[in-house]
This record gives sequence, C-alpha cells and structure tokens, in this order.
Amino acid sequence: MNMTKPPFFARWIYPEAIFEKKSADKKLLLTFDDGPHPEITPQVLETLAEHNIKATFFCLGERAKQYPEIIQMIRDQGHDIGNHGYRHLNGWQTDNDTYIKNVEKGKDILQTNLFRPPYGRLTPGQYHSLKKENSIIFWNLMLYDFDARFRVDEALKIANKSLNERSIIVLHDNEKSGKNLVKLLKPLIELIKYNYL
Repeated sequence: MNMTKPPFFARWIYPEAIFEKKSADKKLLLTFDDGPHPEITPQVLETLAEHNIKATFFCLGERAKQYPEIIQMIRDQGHDIGNHGYRHLNGWQTDNDTYIKNVEKGKDILQTNLFRPPYGRLTPGQYHSLKKENSIIFWNLMLYDFDARFRVDEALKIANKSLNERSIIVLHDNEKSGKNLVKLLKPLIELIKYNYL
C-alpha cells in the first residue's frame, strides 16, 4: 500500500496553495473527500462527535444536492465544508473552461471558498484562475483508504511515523473507502488525541 504526499514539485507549481497547517491555534487537520454519503458520512460524524473532534469535509456538489440534509448535519455539528467540485474531475484531463465551471458550480452549492482538487490534479492555468477567489487545500498525508490492499495496521504505523502538528490528513467518506474508513477512523483519532491533543 502506498502512503503519499503530493509530489514535491507541486509546491513550486502551486506556491500559494496550502499543503500543511500553519496556524498555531489548531493542531492537525483531519479532512474527508468525496462525500456526502448517506450511510458513511453519518457514521463519520458520530465518531467525530464521540471524540469531540472537528474536521473539514470536501464535498462534491452533485452529492450535496442529493443529500442536503447531510450537509446540514455537517454544518450543525460545527465542521467546516470545502468544495471538491460539482463532479470529481481530473484537472489534467479536463479543459480549463470545463474544469473551472465545475468548481464554480460546486462552490455555488456548497457556499465555501475552500477548494481541494480531486486527485490533487489541476493545471497551472486552472490554479491561477481558481486561486484568485479560493483557498486551495492539498494535504501532506493520504492514508489510501480507497486502496484494495489497504490494511488498518499498516495505515496506523505510517500515520504514527508521519504525523506532526502541521499534518493535513485526507480520508474519503465514499462508497469505495467506506469499510476501510470505518475500521481506521477510531484508532486513528485515538492516535491523534494521544500525541497531539
């Protein structure tokens, strides 16, 4: 299983994007991509509430339209919402006009200027257009909960070695990752709480 950060050159290509936490008021940032999902996201919210943890959910606009009540649950429980685009488009494979319209459509629905590019992929042209009115958020620890070879023990081992006070962790509250996420989330939160809260 591959645990990755965005490629090292991404910081040069996207110099104003955020790859790690910088503010002193919060430690770590736990994030979830691709939701909301009608079964998985409520389970995630329940676990976060049990541990009094706040997170950021980078949601897809088309899913938010499908499940507005879950978006409201996320807001009501004090979590932040980010935009992951209306659809989950790969910026490297999408022309700039289509990609930017997709992001703007997601933003209109989700009412946020936080944006995470799906797959972490957007062209320099897309980046320069979007950074004017959006905070572009990447990550520095992806635990590959969507990978068929995922193992909780291995993910926790990597997290234990890689986590620090600037970590932005990305997980996925979607169909593909759901079972792995549910197994990983509680022990990961315990690890975070023990070391960083």
